[in-house]
Amino acid sequence: MPVFCRHNRFAADCPICSKDQASEPVRRARPAGGRSGTRAAGGKRAAAAAPAVKGPYSSAGPYEEEEGVTYEVRLERVPGGLRLGEWSGEQLRRRAPVLAAADVAQLVAGAAERGLIGEGELARIASGGGTGASPGRSGELRDELRAEQLEDGRVRIGRWLYRPGTREWELQDSPTMLPAARYAEALAGLSVPIES
Repeated sequence: MPVFCRHNRFAADCPICSKDQASEPVRRARPAGGRSGTRAAGGKRAAAAAPAVKGPYSSAGPYEEEEGVTYEVRLERVPGGLRLGEWSGEQLRRRAPVLAAADVAQLVAGAAERGLIGEGELARIASGGGTGASPGRSGELRDELRAEQLEDGRVRIGRWLYRPGTREWELQDSPTMLPAARYAEALAGLSVPIES
């Protein structure tokens, strides 16, 4: 009997060709640990960690919160565009990034230096005069990337969604991932001096 069948499998493993054989059923090996994926206490799946930064990025910070947690804000190149998020150690935090208004210039200058944003985007940010929002649309779903000055002198850069059938905008408390032009359009509305 040949080792390989006409279906390009081991003859003993082929479900079609092995019907006529009187051998034991083939058992597939399971990965160590029994199940794929990990579960935390209580039976819920543990959240997968975001991969560490591997490409070029610009950062601002570090910042410290009242609970003693420190983080930095990074603008990094990822497949599909640029991601702006808060990193605490090697963990990407699941919230809209907040940074000091004075550090926006440092973040943008570092991004331009590393080639994350082009000269056109940098000129747009430096010229100012924008509204602080970059509108977008995906079908019926409207969104805006907003750069908002908070009361305590910090800036939050977050994505807001307006879903069909609702009457208000909702902040997506998560890192943002968009093209560089969208960030430039939103940051142009800040009254923060950025040198080109």
